[in-house]
Amino acid sequence: MNPLIDLRSDTVTRPAKGMLEAMFSATVGDDVFGDDPTVIELEKKAATLFGKEAALFCPSGTMTNQIAIKVHTQPGDEVICEEGSHVYRYEGGGIAFNSGSSVKLIKGDRGRITSEQVLECINPDDIHNARTSLVVAENTSNRGGGSCYDFNQLEKISILCKEKKLKFHLDGARLFNALAVTGEKTTEVGKIFDSVSICLSKGLGAPVGSLLIGNASFIKQGRRVRKVFGGAMRQSGFLAAAGIYALDHHIERLKEDHERAKIIGQFLPDCNFVRDVMPVETNIIIFRLKDQAHPGRFIDDLKSKNILVAGFGPQTIRMVTHLDFTDEQLDILTTTLLSL
Repeated sequence: MNPLIDLRSDTVTRPAKGMLEAMFSATVGDDVFGDDPTVIELEKKAATLFGKEAALFCPSGTMTNQIAIKVHTQPGDEVICEEGSHVYRYEGGGIAFNSGSSVKLIKGDRGRITSEQVLECINPDDIHNARTSLVVAENTSNRGGGSCYDFNQLEKISILCKEKKLKFHLDGARLFNALAVTGEKTTEVGKIFDSVSICLSKGLGAPVGSLLIGNASFIKQGRRVRKVFGGAMRQSGFLAAAGIYALDHHIERLKEDHERAKIIGQFLPDCNFVRDVMPVETNIIIFRLKDQAHPGRFIDDLKSKNILVAGFGPQTIRMVTHLDFTDEQLDILTTTLLSL
């Protein structure tokens, strides 16, 4: 039997040896009292990275996104986002439940929206309409197959938001994957967004954690919301140490994940069960099976060979490469797919 090859997500990685050592040796306090030195170090590091005043360490990217939406909106407001965006599709209806806001959806290009589309979705200042208050972009886009924004388009949306007095939030769960492709600096990103959420437990390989980044007053209010959401942690410096290690050691290597993903994307069209493959830009591969192929059976066949992938909609499969997916595993995967 082959060793387990888990391509369901880049969240399935295990801490590297150096990361475990950093966690075991971390100096900790009580973060609810604000005196965990390792959490403080991580938050300062993230804020500096994006040229912002402050950051907030949270258990998950869902929480950082939901805190941002809660702080940026009032009940009865409306949030503009792409129809497949994580904040809408995969956060349990949190925009309605947590913030009491409605959502206006845009059909984007593989998860990416334009300033022209945003402008069309801004409600007039009329008592019959919800008050548009926030725009959310996701980079990379999960349902867009790891697609990356053209930075100029994000700048245009940012300018529009400032003109219309809207807040602009980035769901940057896989932002570093995008920057590995497009080359912008994190400080450039920080300049155009009011708030940024980054995930440490996806491509960066930490076991737990995300960061919300913004100005000091925003993060102060976000800290209060985190408490209400039950996200305040005590000796969380052990987890923060993993985040520091991830930011120091696992950003540059993301290109390796992208290279392996592209090899898979180039190989899949030669498989007789594949109808089409979404363009591969980063570490996500999404492909559709031909009508005669049963997705559940396909997933089970791979599972029986110790390969795990995820169903992603009708006839659709997703694979995600990550730091625990090796060249040897890539060879096993391609050989196995040819045998199906």
